[in-house]
Formats: sequence, C-alpha cells, structure tokens
Amino acid sequence: MLKLKPLIHVLLAIIIINPLSGLGQSEILKIGAASTVITPELNSWVQGAGVPKKATKVRDDLEANGLYISKGRFQMLLVSCDLVGMEAGLNVRLREAMGVATGIMPRDILISSTHTHGGPSLVKTNYLMPLDTAYMESLVPRMVSLAKEAVKNAVPGKIGWAEGEAQIGYNRRLTWADGTHSMHGDASRTDFAGLEGPDDPQHLAMFAADLKGNLLSILYHNTTHPTIFYADGVFSSDFPGEVRKTFREKFRDDLPVLFLNGAQGDISMENMLDKKSESDEEKMARITDQVVKETMRLYESITYETSPKLAHEYHDLKVKVRLPDTGTLVKSQAILKRIDEGEPIRGMEMIMAFGSVHLQETFGENPFDILPVHALRIGGLAMVTQPCELFSQFGLDIKKRSPGESTIVVGMTDGYNGYCPTIYGLLGGGYSGSPISWTRLEPEAGYKIVDTAAILLNKVWTK
Repeated sequence: MLKLKPLIHVLLAIIIINPLSGLGQSEILKIGAASTVITPELNSWVQGAGVPKKATKVRDDLEANGLYISKGRFQMLLVSCDLVGMEAGLNVRLREAMGVATGIMPRDILISSTHTHGGPSLVKTNYLMPLDTAYMESLVPRMVSLAKEAVKNAVPGKIGWAEGEAQIGYNRRLTWADGTHSMHGDASRTDFAGLEGPDDPQHLAMFAADLKGNLLSILYHNTTHPTIFYADGVFSSDFPGEVRKTFREKFRDDLPVLFLNGAQGDISMENMLDKKSESDEEKMARITDQVVKETMRLYESITYETSPKLAHEYHDLKVKVRLPDTGTLVKSQAILKRIDEGEPIRGMEMIMAFGSVHLQETFGENPFDILPVHALRIGGLAMVTQPCELFSQFGLDIKKRSPGESTIVVGMTDGYNGYCPTIYGLLGGGYSGSPISWTRLEPEAGYKIVDTAAILLNKVWTK
C-alpha cells in the first residue's frame, strides 16, 4: 500500500491543480458565453479572390463569440468567428489549444466562420495576395482566452429556440440558353433561362439565459453571403456586426452573439431577379433590420428548457478531389507567367488560372480530402455542421431527412473545404462549378454529406 501513496498524491494534485477537471460532470444544464475582438492590424491584406487590397481602415471590429453548454458528461463549445473561413491546419491547431486549456475534448469544439469578406487573408484564393500567417499566430492566444472565459462564465441556465423566416439570401447561379451557367449576371438578358437552384429563407434563433431569465447569449442562423464591403479595402464583420451591436443596445453591451451561416455556396445577398440600387450602408441597414426584427419576434414567444436532451456525433468523410485537365493547366500556367511579367490580368481570368494551378500543386499527388461532418442535438433542435460552402439544395435535403423538430445546416465549420456544388453546378461550370483549389470536391461530395448527416442525426436522436 505504501507504494501506491505517491500515485494517489499525484492524482489528488491533478484534481486540485486543474479546477476545470470537474466541469461538465453535473447533471444540471450549465451555460457560459464570451466574446473577444479579433480585428487584424491595419495595412494587412483583406480577403478577396479577385481584388488584392490592404485595409486602410476598420469600419467595425471583427469578433469571435463563444457559447459553452454542459450537462452530465456532455460538453460543447460553439464559436462563431468573423472570418471568411478557416482551413484545416489552423482549425485543428485552435481546437487543440482550446481543448487543452479548458478540458473540453477538441472534437467537441466547433469553430464556424461567418464568411465575411471584410476579414484577413486566411484562404489562398488570390495569386497576388499571401496568407496572413502573422494574424494566424495572433489568433491562437485570443481563441484560447475566449474558450477559457466561456467555461469560467458557466452558470445553471436554460435554452430556448424558435424558427421563422427572413429572406436575406437569394440564389446567385444563373443559367443561359446555351447551357452554360454563371455566378451572378443580368437576368434581363434575352438568353436568361432561369436560376440554377433554390434559396433558403429559414431564420432560427436560440436564446440562452440564466435561471432568473437574464440573457447570456443569442445564437441565430440564416443563409447568405456577407459581401457588402467586398473589395472596399476595409475590415468589417459585415451585417453580423451590426446585428450584434443592435442586440447589445437592447440587452447589454457585452452580450455574446453568434451568427451561424447556412448552405450558402450558391447564395447571394442580392436578388438576381430584382436588383436594388442602394449603397453599402443602405444594404447593411436593410439586412440588419430584417434579421433583428425577426429575431426579436421569435424572442417574444420563446419557451425555455432547463434539461434538454443533448448529444453530439461526428464523422470525418473522405472524398476524392477533382483535378484540372492538362489543357486547362497549361493555359493557366501561361496566364500566371504573363502576370509575373507585369501584364495586368485580374478578376475572373486570374482567379480561375491561379485556382487551377494551386489545385494541381496542392492535391496532384494525393487527390483526396477530409470533410468533418457533425450532428448536434439540443432538445428538439437538430444542428448539422460541415466545412464547405455547400449549395443550398443540399441543406434543404438534409432538413428533409432530419428527425428534429427544426434543423439548421451550418457551413464553414471545423475547417474550410471550399465550394460544394450540385451536379447542375458542375455541368454548368463557371466559378464555383469548374475545378479550382476551392471548388475541388468530387461530384458526389455534396450527396455524401447529405447521407452522412442523415446517419449522424439519427444516431444523436436515438442516444
């Protein structure tokens, strides 16, 4: 027995030293939330596939907002970041560091990107613009601090959610009489043949409060493309920042607010069939007003649960990668050479040329990719997350096959794997259809995501 004492002392020391080790073991629902600013430094690159620009001003701060939920052995940390996307390497590094700091299993930390186009350069989509590796380094301690704060703030609480509609996104893939398709275009042309796919106006809001009814966090979901300040050379969280600001004015000035974007690969803020003439700020005010009004309408009739059923499952889906054909690759290499020689080739020609060459260089020797798909149950609410800019039809298909009372499908979560188009998108080609490094997945990828999500949802519903 004497030989066991040192081991017992070590175990006791671990328990005493790590005050977080017991969190999540109470059967009481506990909720914590936190926010942190993640704005890059001025004069650093702003994400943009066709327009290489550095930020000359900060219109509004970028943030990361986190919501921590625990009950029994269940722990989950949801994080919404005002970023365009977060590729696998950075995502894994962050979730591992956050897990070590909090005692949450790293795969139970889901980091989502809102897809603002007013953030730092984190996805390699521009030949002339490097990734902001210094920013990536600075993000690690900020995200760790956020995770620790959310866990520390956890108190007994309750959760409620409700579903409505707010149309802030419209299908942006146009088809033409010759069988080609394009991202955006003039629908008044005589050869316009219709939109390629559907859109999804679902608006869902989830409210977390303490047992006295004090609001701890708001999480809302809709499907659109936050591109109001695209190519403006400014840092901005886009409409999620204005929505956050409005909620904080209504409730409290440090309220964590999460926006989880949907299956928005083929979705735009702009209605291709009814284009509006409005300034950036007018568009911002219009979208913000729609989101806030519908969220507040849902809040007025919210019913809370203090002991919702909670479950989580995930699967790392392996899919094939499409590579460019030889002819396209040779032409693309020639275009990049002309750019190197000083020719001012920009826009879609540069995008498609660089995307083809980068795709071959990155995946040519190992044409496979991993797509983490998650299913989460919070009471009657089902949440599916996946790392792509999924086309809207796939999101609707997942909802049809869900056992949940309501289901949301969240994109650009637990990584970023580019566009995932339907077969119509692939047949029509063009941007988001033709194979480039951020539209690289096999034709069956979206359908496999739907099948995987359905299996995972049924697993969490039978737990």
